[in-house]
Amino acid sequence: MTSKDVKIHIIGAGVSGLAAAITLKKAGYNAHILEQSTTVGGRVKTTMNGSMKLDHGFQVLLDEYPAAKEFLNLDSLNLVKFSPASIVFIDGKKHLIGDAQRDMSFAWSTLIAGVGSVSDKWKVFKLSRKLKQKNLIDIFNSPEKTTLDYLLDYGFSKKMIDCFFKPFYTGIFLETELQTSSRMFEFVFKMFSEGNATIPAAGIKAIPEQMAGQLDGQIKLNTTVKEVIADKIYLENGEILHSDYTVIATPADVLVPNLPESGKEWHSVQTLYYDTDEHGFDQPIIGLIAGEDCLSNNFHFLNDVFENHPKVISVSVVAKHNLTKDQLEERVRKELIEQANIKAGDLIKMMEIKKALPTFDSIQYAMNPTETQLTQNIFLAGDQLSNGSLNAAMLNGKAAAQAVISNIENGIFV
Repeated sequence: MTSKDVKIHIIGAGVSGLAAAITLKKAGYNAHILEQSTTVGGRVKTTMNGSMKLDHGFQVLLDEYPAAKEFLNLDSLNLVKFSPASIVFIDGKKHLIGDAQRDMSFAWSTLIAGVGSVSDKWKVFKLSRKLKQKNLIDIFNSPEKTTLDYLLDYGFSKKMIDCFFKPFYTGIFLETELQTSSRMFEFVFKMFSEGNATIPAAGIKAIPEQMAGQLDGQIKLNTTVKEVIADKIYLENGEILHSDYTVIATPADVLVPNLPESGKEWHSVQTLYYDTDEHGFDQPIIGLIAGEDCLSNNFHFLNDVFENHPKVISVSVVAKHNLTKDQLEERVRKELIEQANIKAGDLIKMMEIKKALPTFDSIQYAMNPTETQLTQNIFLAGDQLSNGSLNAAMLNGKAAAQAVISNIENGIFV
């Protein structure tokens, strides 16, 4: 058998599986992707509701992600950039806090914002400068502590943490107590300091769709894999596929017999979309609700982001609760009025994403290719292997593909 005769399959057409297939294709190997759903993208999805673009959870692409520059044509995505600022609402009062290093117009509003002391704002400036100079290798080799301990050790006040860092990073980490690793905090803070939070003009789904566009004829949708044993892939419809190398770009413990359960826990989020008569903020910007005991965390107006979009407000709920759908809908509507003086209309859609972000005991930047090999035939990919980000998803897909290529080119045929 020659290298060109090798049969390669990838299970899962999420961002990681797509990155693996692109890496293999660049090396001259065509892998076949098997995807159980009707669309590519995995957790990176947008539902069209008439002319409304409803992303599954508030997802953004940080355009300074190294992997994004490698796997995406950022210009073709027509990225809409969020303002490097947030509007924080505390007990009905509005505070604008932004990155004055990138936009000096935010200097005065940030200085007087009632989310912390002048000393806190100076510490933010110093931390930004420090992390811009710290490379990614050093960040992910740093000793780990919780983000909360990191911020306390850096000297930030309780008010600054409660009124800014908690609501802002709760929306990113999808947990309310800042227990996420300080490595992830430094990485995300650095990406925000150096680049922009963006959404493609067509919605977040444009990211996997652009990647899939590089893989003409290689993706088979509506195809559910039951299990993978050695060089055989067993489909739910009874078909058995021969596969010399298989990259599993989804949690593998449900597909590989006798593989111990990963025990991986996931953070969840609920996203509520309301129609509204509110005009919005006149720019793409994130609103944060820092009121005590509020369930609503962050929100934005879709009409601020997407051109000619109907007036819609998107609200994220991360905190755990026992409310019914109707109770939550009314609670969020009430909080918007009380905290931000924003009136939400009818609920358009409520999305509950139970597996929105994987949790980790320890955060890594990405897998080494040698770490992705599970068995002689099976390799692993996915952001759940190192850190929950689009960057990690792409890099881990690339690493798994590189491991397959290395096996092929070293004559390790199975």
